[in-house]
Amino acid sequence: MKAMMDNFWIWAKPRLAVDKKLWITYCIVYFAWGMGMNWVGQQLEIARFTFWWQVITCYILYMVPISLLLRGLPFHQQYAYGLVAMGLLEFGGYALETSYAYPDNLLDHLFNERNFSLGMALFFALYFPLGNALVSKIYGLFFGK
Repeated sequence: MKAMMDNFWIWAKPRLAVDKKLWITYCIVYFAWGMGMNWVGQQLEIARFTFWWQVITCYILYMVPISLLLRGLPFHQQYAYGLVAMGLLEFGGYALETSYAYPDNLLDHLFNERNFSLGMALFFALYFPLGNALVSKIYGLFFGK
């Protein structure tokens, strides 16, 4: 197990050791995106975080490092790995009740209540390839890279 973790860190460290401006760009984009999605989820009465600051823990502390790790991979690989990451996050959020799904919400009607978390994970896994593309464009516009 230790060897596996050592190999992971050898692979991960260079992917996370990027320009501070890139980290800041990711944090700003993902924070705004997270606040916006939490607001949309509340307005449409689909789902919401129990506490607003969970946007920081989920979007910045969890999703930004994963996005950096997945950056540069093909779209389908980013989505597949993102699906695993979001599946764990969605499962944990609803199991621990740190996320709240509104009863009888739109997604329950479309996909069935039993498929709610799966639907959310399938949707939010798109954040990784789309987020990486968006941050790359914004970073390029502001910093010319």
